[in-house]
Amino acid sequence: MNTLLDRGFIGHLESAALTAHGGATNVMFLLFSLAMAVGTSATALVSRAYGAQQNQELRQASREALGVAAFGGVLLAGIAALIAPLFARALLPADDHRSATLMVQFLWAYVSGMPAIFLIQVLAGSLRGVGDTKSPMVISGFQILLHIVLNYVLIFPSHDIAGLKLPGLGLGLLGAGLALSISAWVSAIVYLAFSARSRVGTLWPIRLPRLDWTRRILKIALPAALMSVLRVGSLALFTVVLASIPMAVPELGQLASNAALAAIPGFPGLPGSASAASTAIAAMSVGFAIESIMFMPAFGLSVAAATLVGQSLGMQRPDRAERMGWTAAHHSAIVTGILAIPIYFAAPTIAGVLVGGKADIAAEAALLIQLLCLTEVFFGYAMTLIGAMQGAGDTVRPMWITIFTMWGLRVPLAFVLTLPLGMGATGAWVSMSVTQAVQGLAAIWLFKQGGWKTKKV
Repeated sequence: MNTLLDRGFIGHLESAALTAHGGATNVMFLLFSLAMAVGTSATALVSRAYGAQQNQELRQASREALGVAAFGGVLLAGIAALIAPLFARALLPADDHRSATLMVQFLWAYVSGMPAIFLIQVLAGSLRGVGDTKSPMVISGFQILLHIVLNYVLIFPSHDIAGLKLPGLGLGLLGAGLALSISAWVSAIVYLAFSARSRVGTLWPIRLPRLDWTRRILKIALPAALMSVLRVGSLALFTVVLASIPMAVPELGQLASNAALAAIPGFPGLPGSASAASTAIAAMSVGFAIESIMFMPAFGLSVAAATLVGQSLGMQRPDRAERMGWTAAHHSAIVTGILAIPIYFAAPTIAGVLVGGKADIAAEAALLIQLLCLTEVFFGYAMTLIGAMQGAGDTVRPMWITIFTMWGLRVPLAFVLTLPLGMGATGAWVSMSVTQAVQGLAAIWLFKQGGWKTKKV
């Protein structure tokens, strides 16, 4: 819901802001995924120690992982800030200078909160490792509420509603980036204060990690981080393919969704798109926001699977670990499938609301989400079973799934369908849907092989 509201705020800005945010999504996914890689390592180490009833070990693992997170967050924030202009030039259409400027400003604001995001992922991962998922939920709820309030204040200028003057700085997309960073820093402080009263113990002050622990943490985190780099790298190339769509290519997604959009009461007409490439990039960001309604339950079940698999292996119960993994995966598929049905039919309406009546962007986003709905059940299996393997400390097999599905299939298929075959953005959306199904089947096969049960951490 936070993601949907975030896109809703940004959707009421100029079209260039949506395009800029769509390009920035690649960088955000990369940085956030790297933070999650360290959090994955914390969960694997802490849950294994918790299952073996080694309390001192789990506290030490949390403390050392936090040191790695603090150092990594600061380092990556600096690097990302320096190369933000390069990202904008590479990921956006060459003639869209306004979007490029907005993307750089947004990224500079976003990366200022990167150290806090790394700390949050490790602290949440450690708490989940000891079976506490309620506290991260409550703290995240507080962070989301703060984020929404800051979005409203920082993005829009002051204005009157029913005679009441509401404050606002009118910073636009820059304000959206600042809202993310400020809410992350506040949340990180709350996490640190709460951890002192939990099983994890006091983690302040944060210290540089010991070399032996750094090796243990990175042994798990690096393959997960590489998987994230490969995943986001493929998304970046996917975006480059979208940015290469020529003006002459007919937007098939727009044509396919015109009837549904026109049926929305009060929805404006459907003007032609000024840039098919910019429209597709903006639509991708909106489509991902809508898709999150379907896959976030799977993400929750993936967290449960990671924790319970790690704890079970710590108990020397690989049979229990496997049963927990399959149970979470099947539930994930059921919930995802149930959610996909209404979202398929409501996609045009939701997209129209999120982009503030920009009909061409709404049409493309609706087609993207409808195609993803067709294979989202497989994505639910993939997310949950990959989480289960990572909870066992096995981050290598999920990495190979990413290499095969994203680089071996998604990007080449998107290129062929979108450009040589002339399908435009529709070809890219088809490739994304197809590779979701393949990813799920690959995860099912590898989990069933059982090699993750023997992973040493």
